[in-house]
Amino acid sequence: MSMSPLSSDEEDGVMNEINMTPLVDVMLVLLIIFIVTLPVLNQAIKVDLPRASSQPIDQKPTHIDVSIEASGQVSWDKTPVDDAQLALRVRSAAEAQPQPELRLHADRNVRYERVAQVMAAAQNGGLSKIGFVTDPEAAK
Repeated sequence: MSMSPLSSDEEDGVMNEINMTPLVDVMLVLLIIFIVTLPVLNQAIKVDLPRASSQPIDQKPTHIDVSIEASGQVSWDKTPVDDAQLALRVRSAAEAQPQPELRLHADRNVRYERVAQVMAAAQNGGLSKIGFVTDPEAAK
């Protein structure tokens, strides 16, 4: 016959209570570790840093408007140009820093071949940023 209060003939000795002692021990150990390491984390080396003033450069990226009319006429910022002048202006614009964005306004009736020629001239001249401008109202 067993003298333990947890065991009896009818029960198999299953504990119904959680033993909190190991949990409390772990929490106390963690608390001690944090108390010991906290002063080490707050130690810093005092350094006399140099002082400098700087202003952010607010440069807005420039853009160039190139228009292609239905007849195939190309305009550089509303000034009509031929293919040779277009190539010269693209080369000079590509040398600027930061490089400007080429905004391409093409008439809906212009041949795709002409648009491709203008894009090729821009790429061969060194411009890498090309954007297409559309009219959202015309789609309705």
